[in-house]
Amino acid sequence: MSKDHLFPTTVAGSLPKPSWLAEPEKLWAAWRFEGDELKQAQRDAALVWLKEQDDAGIDIASDGEQFRVHFVHGFLEKIDGIDWEKKTVMGIRDNRYDAEVPTVTAPVRRPGPIHVEDVRYARQHAKRGLKFTLPGPMTICDTIADGHYGKRADMAMAFAKVLNEEAREIDALGVDVIQFDEPAFNVFMNDVKDWGVAALEAAAEGLSCKTAVHICYGYGIKANLDWKETLGSEWRQYEEIFPALNASKIDQVSLECQGSKVPISLIRLLDQKTLLVGAIDVATDKVETPEAVASVLEEAARYADLERIQVCTNCGMAPLSRTLAAAKLQALGAGAELARRELG
Repeated sequence: MSKDHLFPTTVAGSLPKPSWLAEPEKLWAAWRFEGDELKQAQRDAALVWLKEQDDAGIDIASDGEQFRVHFVHGFLEKIDGIDWEKKTVMGIRDNRYDAEVPTVTAPVRRPGPIHVEDVRYARQHAKRGLKFTLPGPMTICDTIADGHYGKRADMAMAFAKVLNEEAREIDALGVDVIQFDEPAFNVFMNDVKDWGVAALEAAAEGLSCKTAVHICYGYGIKANLDWKETLGSEWRQYEEIFPALNASKIDQVSLECQGSKVPISLIRLLDQKTLLVGAIDVATDKVETPEAVASVLEEAARYADLERIQVCTNCGMAPLSRTLAAAKLQALGAGAELARRELG
């Protein structure tokens, strides 16, 4: 591989909603429009972020999840079998915090395309590669209550089926990567090995594009930040699940490295995967320098072949300001270019 093709750049998924689309710097922000006006505003916002990513030199862009209020519920709200009026209080991420969530009361079913038109629009306007993100089956099961299946593994497989139906239609539009977001993977380590990876593979079955899984320690809310303060000087939870992911059929694994306490040396356990190395910290208002981004890549290169390393954001940037997120994208692109010159 020539040095010009080393360290392709990409993003974890979400980017901030412009202030005219929804309240900025807020998770779960309500839309400012309805109906056709909302659809046009969402498309305008996706165009803004496709342009920002292109200007920053991002090789595999995202629509920024501008068509969804939330990365999980944006998919679930179109699925049959979920009672949105029947709220159940459940512990999220192994009781890290409690939330009132909708309840599955019947077999889940996808009545029709959910994000397909949004992807078609983004594909028409993305000048380079395009990634689309979907919630992973295990994380869905940790975000919604089960009043029907009785076992999380059974509900996960049911959601994997409807995710796969959606993913196949998105794949047919010519996306380069479909990524499944599984932050629950670093919480339920035994379940990941018992059925989580199998459900993930079922969601990705038959896809011709590259497939990715994004795992992370959680960002954007105080409960996640407080939990990470209890984990000590090294975060080694991934050590337990990486062998199972390495043996899976998923092509790429995305994880956070910049500003986190995840030892980058753990990527040695993923010697069969493309590595999306997070080099942008989404939990700080400080904009990384290109040198800081390049240094993460230089450390990753000690443990993985250069051609398997891509550079990414640690997680989604939805809670950040638009100006800050754009600056971090610029740093990501510049840092990757610096690393190409130094390591290529």
